[in-house]
Amino acid sequence: MPILNITTNVPDDVITNSDTLKLLSKAVTDGVGKPEQISKLVADILETKLGIPSDRFYLTFHDMARSDVGWKGSTF
Repeated sequence: MPILNITTNVPDDVITNSDTLKLLSKAVTDGVGKPEQISKLVADILETKLGIPSDRFYLTFHDMARSDVGWKGSTF
């Protein structure tokens, strides 16, 4: 399951009052299993929509094993 977690000093209203979150969510969903594609799309969106250059942020990807994910008192 893809999760997008953004921590930034860009004001909330700049992000939430635009289509930025929708575009970022779509980029992550469309790029599942393709981290290079996600990286490129996210970089393009952050630069064009928020003015954040690609050398001013990091993206991290975590591929968790089923045994490391808990749900309903158990793991997968």
